[in-house]
Amino acid sequence: MRMTMDQDRRRRDIARIHILAKTLGLSDDERRDVMFVIARARSCADLDFTGLARVRAHFEQRARDLGKLAPHRPGRPRRMHDADRGPMLRKVEALLLDADRPWNYAHAMAKRMFHVERIEFCTPYQLHGLIGALMQDQKRRASRAAESR
Repeated sequence: MRMTMDQDRRRRDIARIHILAKTLGLSDDERRDVMFVIARARSCADLDFTGLARVRAHFEQRARDLGKLAPHRPGRPRRMHDADRGPMLRKVEALLLDADRPWNYAHAMAKRMFHVERIEFCTPYQLHGLIGALMQDQKRRASRAAESR
């Protein structure tokens, strides 16, 4: 019996998830816990294609961040160093203070934009995107304030 392309892709995604988890040094229980947080399933067999893609992308990103997977892909910006995170977090804090918004606002934005639970788990590249969104919000608020005068 020949596997269809979807079944073959699913099998490869599941195998890739297991390989990445092993590369990251996760035990079976830890892998299942992470999968549950990301896709609300403790087994790869219970995941649909979207869930498999989200879990696989999460493990690939964590492996890249730890330097256990090639950090650069053609067409993507090169990886920033973790030393760049400090100034970026201070910039996020300044933008939040300017907008009179709590840190939970930034956490919610990170979750919505990058499917990351907290801003501390964002990569420098993701933080850059978050800062851009906060700056757009700042411009929008300034524009509205100027119109109301």
